Amino acid sequence: MVTARRREENLLDVPLAVTALSGEKLEQLGAIDLIYLSQAIPNATIEVARGTNNSLAAYIRGVGRQDHIAGFESGVGLYVDDVNYNRPQLAVLQIYDVERIEVLRGPQGTLYGRNTIGGAIKYITRRLGEGKELKLRGRVGSYGMRDAIVTASAPLDETLRIGGSLASFNLDGFGDNLYLTGKENYNKDISAARASVEWLPDENWFIRLAADWQQDDSDLRQGHRMKVGRYSGAPVLEDVFDTRAGNIVPIADAEASGLSLLTEWAATEQVTFRSILASRRDETWRPGDFDSLPTVDVDVSNWDRNKQDTAELQAIFSKGRWSGVAGLFLLDASAVTRVEILLGTTGMVIGRPGLNNLLVSDVDTSNWAVFTDLSYAISDHWSGSLGGRFTHDERTVDILRQNLVGGLSPFFGGSGIVVNTTSDFAGSATFEKFTPRATLQWQPQDRQNVYISYNEGFKGGGFDPRGLSTLAPDFDGDGQVSEAEVYEFMKFEPEEVASFEVGWKATLFDGRMSSRLAAFKADYTDVQIPGAVAVDNDGDGIAEQYVGITTNAADAEIDGLEWEALAILAQDLGVPGARLELSWAIGLIDADFNEFIDENGEDVADERGFANTPGWTFAAAVNYAIPVGWFGRAGELALTPTMAAFDEQIQFPEPDPLIDQSSYAVWDLSVVWSDLEDHWQIGLHGKNLADKTYRVAGLDIPLGLEGNTTAYYGNPRQIWLDLQYRFD
Repeated sequence: MVTARRREENLLDVPLAVTALSGEKLEQLGAIDLIYLSQAIPNATIEVARGTNNSLAAYIRGVGRQDHIAGFESGVGLYVDDVNYNRPQLAVLQIYDVERIEVLRGPQGTLYGRNTIGGAIKYITRRLGEGKELKLRGRVGSYGMRDAIVTASAPLDETLRIGGSLASFNLDGFGDNLYLTGKENYNKDISAARASVEWLPDENWFIRLAADWQQDDSDLRQGHRMKVGRYSGAPVLEDVFDTRAGNIVPIADAEASGLSLLTEWAATEQVTFRSILASRRDETWRPGDFDSLPTVDVDVSNWDRNKQDTAELQAIFSKGRWSGVAGLFLLDASAVTRVEILLGTTGMVIGRPGLNNLLVSDVDTSNWAVFTDLSYAISDHWSGSLGGRFTHDERTVDILRQNLVGGLSPFFGGSGIVVNTTSDFAGSATFEKFTPRATLQWQPQDRQNVYISYNEGFKGGGFDPRGLSTLAPDFDGDGQVSEAEVYEFMKFEPEEVASFEVGWKATLFDGRMSSRLAAFKADYTDVQIPGAVAVDNDGDGIAEQYVGITTNAADAEIDGLEWEALAILAQDLGVPGARLELSWAIGLIDADFNEFIDENGEDVADERGFANTPGWTFAAAVNYAIPVGWFGRAGELALTPTMAAFDEQIQFPEPDPLIDQSSYAVWDLSVVWSDLEDHWQIGLHGKNLADKTYRVAGLDIPLGLEGNTTAYYGNPRQIWLDLQYRFD
């Protein structure tokens, strides 16, 4: 059962491409955080954003965004208990106490709105049980893994329940900082908590007040240099997880918290009303060293603060041949990013010691939308649905860019002095869009569903936070640059996706196989192309500043095929109750730019590609489960080898062999024993057993004198023991 269309339905009956992974399945596979989804979802790339520990970079069917600076939006929506995470910071969620995770592929512009043109990830937590429960879970493993999760709940009376979880996730790191003694690279130091109170005054009401908190004290994730230092001659390190980064501000810190109130009222047997009110806050201090050297060539200090308040009202109904949902959504959000780029070697060479490029981007978003999705059963075999959403999206920005000398500003504890201002821009824009959806379904027989659908979605526009308003051109040639011309230079429009999808879902061979097949064709228009070029202000051949240029300069066509299936190959394999299952997920995608206008006004579509979009993805798992008793307890032992393989992928539209990744495969193995009374669970998990080295992100910075190309890597081989016990 899934809620992809905001109402409970069987996965087989939903006329769109959805992957649903239950909490039990994720535990069996040893899934630690959301990044695992890349190994299970066709045509999806879900990563930690470059240069961060916890910012989410998600791509589905070729659409997404890596840039996490305020002013740019994601193309894949993340929802936790139907609460949208407006910003990517601290969105790489640890997986614990989860009921299921649903991944919706393709534009979801009707029920999920703006910034879901690639798809949506729904993280759904468990509701509290009727009785007392205490569950303890711990993990120990390679690289000093030490995880602990404590979950408890209890009824206070017949109508009121309270519960929560405390969690700690720790990892010593896959590499070391060879310059800053005691600092690690790719380590983890996360504390988290969730708590909820549920009130069921009668059978028609459900009210839940929930709170969550997360603190990430991990050392900053540093990249691996791909070139010998051009200025210092520093060699390339042998271990890709080691670093020699010497951050000016070495402390990394991130904290997030949220509060939500869910109210459900079954007014009649046919109509249910739902209200979701939520408020979220997060703050991140993130120093970075893009040269990954002790010298200060390109050292970056980041600070992000995000606030959001949301409200969603839904009416869900089902009567006779009609069913559907209608609602209202409100968002009030603010996002502030402060970035200081210290160009130490450049400053010394040009006689401006402590040269610092400062950027402050302050973005306010006010959004409201009305939506509906209605289904009608035309006959016993045919049904259709229509949906639509009207969105009003207002963006207000203040962008400040300055050059300083003498180091970091007082904000980061320095004493830098402003020497000139290159952007002091304030602007506001409103974007309105109606996004429709239409579906026709045919169920020729029981447990089969053939559908065709049309969906639209869009991602909000805005103003380039990296742009230099002082470089705005004289568009009309009248000899002066007006405020209107500066406005148009800084602004970019929304991008849009219109997608056709044909699917076939079926349960076959007397229930021994389930299959979900989808083919899609999407037109991706007004694609936002963010670019940054180095600027040599004084003509001495050394770039001392960068400028952002974001335009809607591309159109593309995306075609693809996805096949997910689960087959029971054998039962009672010499042992009563034993079973052998095979599951797989195949994704094929052909994403091509029809037009791509570069900063010189030339169409370079033939030379550009889709970032983080492998041409094919393949995942397969064999699950052999056999009844096995242990210590006098009846139980089941599950042996699950898995494999995930990916075609070559590039990191940016312009290929770069130093940071792009060729095709590769990752092999895992999980052995899990569970008792039938659901008290004990013991698991041994091995990840990336072949110890494959592969890149997941990269940077090629045009600033500095060292030649700063760095890459970030996926996790090496890890093995851990997972032990869980539940008290009644």
